[in-house]
Amino acid sequence: MALDPDTLSQFLEALDRFVKDRLIPNEARVADDDAIPPALVQEIREMGLFGMAIPEEYGGLGLSMAEEVKAAFILGQTSPVFRSLVGTNNGIGSQGIIIDGTAEQKARYLPALASGEMIASFALTEPDAGSDAGSLRTTARRDGDDYILNGTKRYITNAPRADVFTVFARTNAEVKGSAGVSAFIVEAGTPGLTLGATDRKMGQKGSHTCDVIFENVRVPATNIIGGAARENQGFKTAMKVLDRGRLHISAVCTGAAERLIRDALAFAMERKQFGEPIAEKQLVQAMLADSKAEAFAARCMIEETARRKDAGQNVSTEAACCKMYASEMVGRVADRAVQIHGGAGYMADYAVERFYRDVRLFRIYEGTTQIQQLVIARNMIRDAA
Repeated sequence: MALDPDTLSQFLEALDRFVKDRLIPNEARVADDDAIPPALVQEIREMGLFGMAIPEEYGGLGLSMAEEVKAAFILGQTSPVFRSLVGTNNGIGSQGIIIDGTAEQKARYLPALASGEMIASFALTEPDAGSDAGSLRTTARRDGDDYILNGTKRYITNAPRADVFTVFARTNAEVKGSAGVSAFIVEAGTPGLTLGATDRKMGQKGSHTCDVIFENVRVPATNIIGGAARENQGFKTAMKVLDRGRLHISAVCTGAAERLIRDALAFAMERKQFGEPIAEKQLVQAMLADSKAEAFAARCMIEETARRKDAGQNVSTEAACCKMYASEMVGRVADRAVQIHGGAGYMADYAVERFYRDVRLFRIYEGTTQIQQLVIARNMIRDAA
């Protein structure tokens, strides 16, 4: 359900102020400490950011896709770490429950996710299953009214602080690929569920990932998303939430690009070489202009695709186009921003150095660029046939 225009405008204006006044000033501190201060997490909760995409009836804001990308454009203007904290609650950690969950599952989890009382985590990737998610080896063996889960998940965002996991496990060993996989809701603290050491990453300090290990973890059959009747339907649930997630990440990439462009332009107007600001140099202007045009193109793609999704159209191809283009685009923009800063851009004193490392992840998670290319091409071939 979309907000009325005045309420949406007020929310976006408040979010913009919050990003500028509270999040951007804390970026360096969060990166240095590798942690978001608890008081700031509480402010993020009070802003309603954990529940932007969760229906109002469960305590969320109930933003439409077009409204959510507007918020993501703004949230992308600051460190991706803040978006990562709330992203799973709004996306893959909640949308499966919203779309396919039972009434009991919705009532149990959605209000807590919307308020930020619970932090969600999405446990799909494994040591030998990433882009080829259908080859996952985590098993779920039926034992009476329960399932026994065994396996290891890797690089799981928010896992060190998560309260609830969406876990994909193979419930039918006789079926290869994704057809024999189910999606389980598993709460932290369940006996047999342990966490590995926190990963040391290239960037996005303050956003934590780690292995999630399942050793004879007993989970009720009712904890399959949608209930026991949806055994072996886990990937169908996952596919339903992909388009929204891809559009959200695309908008965050675009917001980050716009921040980088703004920082690079400000530096170029102040930095002088050969007696004038480097912004007057045509080769610097070319980098600024290319970045502006590419970010604008991404914004237009995302806004149009979000409108189509809200209208009920199938946007699988278009959402993959947005994710592929926007994530690659922000990498190019970050590279140019560092170049415009010159030696200063290689120094940690400037935000572009951190963003250069942070945005590299966008081309990898939630579907690599190469996976997006396959999705786009296969959809093209299918449609043409």
